[in-house]
Parts: sequence; structure tokens; C-alpha cells
Amino acid sequence: MHVFSAIMHWERERERPVGKSLTSWASVPQLTNSPTVIVMVGLPARGKTYISKKLTRYLNWIGFPTKVFNLGEYRRDAVQTYKNFEFFRHDNEEAMQIRKACATNALKDISIYFSKDNGQVAVFDATNTTRERRVSIVGFAKENGYKVFFIESICNDPDIIAQNITEVKVSSPDYVNCDMEEALADFLQRIECYNQFYVPLDDEKDRNLSYIKIFDVGSRYLVNQLQDHIQSRIVYYLMNIHVTPRSIYLTRHGESELNLLGRIGGDSGLSHRGHKYAASLGSFLKGQKINDLKVWTSHMKRTIQTAEHLGVPYEQWKALNEIDAGVCEELTYEEIQEQHPEEFALRDQDKYRYRYPMGESYEDLVHRLEPVIMELERQENVLVVCHQAVMRCLLAYLLNKSSDELPYLKCPLHTVLKLTPVAYGCNVEPISLNVEAVNTHRERPVNVDVTRDPAEALKTIPDHF
Repeated sequence: MHVFSAIMHWERERERPVGKSLTSWASVPQLTNSPTVIVMVGLPARGKTYISKKLTRYLNWIGFPTKVFNLGEYRRDAVQTYKNFEFFRHDNEEAMQIRKACATNALKDISIYFSKDNGQVAVFDATNTTRERRVSIVGFAKENGYKVFFIESICNDPDIIAQNITEVKVSSPDYVNCDMEEALADFLQRIECYNQFYVPLDDEKDRNLSYIKIFDVGSRYLVNQLQDHIQSRIVYYLMNIHVTPRSIYLTRHGESELNLLGRIGGDSGLSHRGHKYAASLGSFLKGQKINDLKVWTSHMKRTIQTAEHLGVPYEQWKALNEIDAGVCEELTYEEIQEQHPEEFALRDQDKYRYRYPMGESYEDLVHRLEPVIMELERQENVLVVCHQAVMRCLLAYLLNKSSDELPYLKCPLHTVLKLTPVAYGCNVEPISLNVEAVNTHRERPVNVDVTRDPAEALKTIPDHF
């Protein structure tokens, strides 16, 4: 399988006769900007919801509006009380009708999301283990002009399955106030109900479909018929994630000389307190006794000087450099307001998309940081010594924050954020190392009009010397 070659064939369209079967639908020419339905496939406890949520977080972060439609939630809304696994038996006709109706409602909501909410990608998170179900989804997509991409998670490792059931499934709303052993036994019988009728994607019968098969949580992959850029990005991302327990540590550099003066950007060295923080950071890391810790910095003096105090090897990433403020580099907020009042207001109106003249926007920064995110997903324990805007972008990805929230996330100096990935997100532990520093956080202003008074424009700027 030549994955790299497949990934590089972006945005292609195919011209073949239209048929009625599942596989022949894949031959229908699709518009490049058609919405995409990602269809999860696989038995319960194979990580489908984990993949759905993580992939959705990534696609939203890089600018493709994406939403998960979890069939379990539709089922719980329709049937308020879960009794036992017998609801999932194929000979339970009443339950089968309810499940089909839930699937239909989910697909209707996907259409609404695309047509009214400007969504670009919908993740249909369900088992979708029968060809009948997949044929109906493909028919729905064909009628509406959507592309379809299947993600099948195949896992036969009993240890991985057991861990997933214990960590996630038995604590689901289906098993509230239920004995763990009873919940485990019931869920295993639920899996067997699906297993009896599970028909995996077939390499021959489904050869014209677009899909990726993930075996045993990423030990092997099979990629078939990528259609476009989004699908290529999805495959690239899925082939980089892992579930190994680890922690990610994020911190800004120690306080810099320009921080003291309230000047943005630049490439100054650390202040006296900045050096003190860097030494404290080194002591903190030694106390943590982290196995095989990787340390990353930017190419800027203040992050490198911070890392020098740690006494461990570190790697420099140019992609981690602070946002380029262009003509505003090394200016104070007061000077920006005085010299570029219109630019100052325009940035407040849309801080995420605003690009400094001859500089960058937060949106640009997100795209610059994508390779860092990919490598972060591949690694285990990592400390990233970075900058305020960069840390905001990384945090937004890890904590699933919107582009509107991203530019206002609080990332104070002299604080370490320890992020520990859990089933469907990250636990965050802020750790202050008790070294004083200036505040560089500017709150979102209320008045963003270009004609506002200078005093109003400067109302939320942080104090500085």
C-alpha cells in the first residue's frame, strides 16, 4: 500500500457509470466542496467514539466545521431507560424499528447541519456493522450530493477491548447506578449481538469506496480510494494518533525584557525573574521524574534561554516562533493605538482572522503549527516551551476550544500546564512555580468600533512598567 502516493492525489474526481449498489455509488463524480459524511464502522468498544471526537477536534481546529452525530445519544433520547443487551438483538423487531428511526433522524440532522449551519464534515458515530445500513447511508449521501468516507476500526486484542469497556463503556449513561461486574457482562453480550451480523468492509466488494481500516489501535492501516484534500488530511491525522498514556506540558518562556516594557513580539532575552523561573522549571521537572521527556522550543532567545536552565537536550522548532506582529513588532499597545488606531480596532473586531500588516493572524499561526500537532500526537511525554499566541493555539486544539475563544485563552507567564489525555479529551492541571511576572493578558474589549476613543481602546490592556 503506497499511503504517501494516495495522500498526494488530492481533489481528484472520477467519471464512471452510476449504479445502484453500495460500491458503484463511489464512482459518481463529486464536487470538490461537497460536504463529507464520515461513517464510523466497527463493533462496540473499538474506539469509534474516541476517533470521532478526536478527529472532529482536529478538523474544527484546522478550519473545517465538523460535528459528531452519535447514534447512542439518539437511542437514549428515544428510549429513556436502558434495560439490558436484549435491546440490541436482531430478532427484537420493536427495538430494530427504534434503532432504524434513530439512524434516520441522525441523517436528517446531518442534512440540516450542512444546509443551515454551514457544516462541512459530519461524523456519523455508530456501529454501522451491516451492509444494509451502509447502503442506506450511501443512498442518503447520493441523493444529497455528499461525499462519504468510511473509517473502520478493527480490534481483536482482548486486552485493548477490555480496557476500553472498563474505562469508558461501563461508565456510560446506560449503566448509571449499575454494578460494574453486571455492566461488564451485559456489554459483552451487547457486543455479541452485533458480532453475529457484522460484515466488515470488503477489499474486493467495496474496492470503489473511500475508506481507511485501522487495525488494533494503529498497528496497521489500509487506505482505499481517497477522493480529496479533506480525506487526505483525515488519513494523515489518523495515522499519527496513538493511545499510549502520557502527559503534555505547556509553558511560556520566562519573563522577557520586552515583557517588562509591555512591548509585543521581538526577540529579547530573559529578565532577571525570567531566569529565576527557568531555574525553577528545571527543578520542577527533576521532581516530576518524567520518563523520556522531549523538550521543544522555538528559535527565539527567550525560549532557548529558558530551556538552557533545564539541563536536558532540547529541540528547536521554527514553527513554534511567536506570531509575527509585522509593523507592530516591539510596539506597546499604546503605540499601536497611536500609530495604527484603525488596525488596532480591526484586530479587536476579529482577533482570530485579523492579520497584522506584513505579519500573521492566529489563523495563519494554526496552519503553521499543524506539523507540531502531528508530531505532538506521535510522541509520548513532551514539554513545549513556547509563546503566548502559540500556547493559545496548542491549548485550543487540546481542549477543543473554538476559534472565537482561542485568542483570549489565558496563558500566564511562569505557569506550567500539565495536560493528560483521557478517553474523550484532556485533564488540565495548572502549576504555578511562584515566581512573579508581569501580566501580558489583554481581555476581550467591549467597544471595538474604529471610531472609539483611545482611552476606550486601551481600557483592557495589561499593566506594565
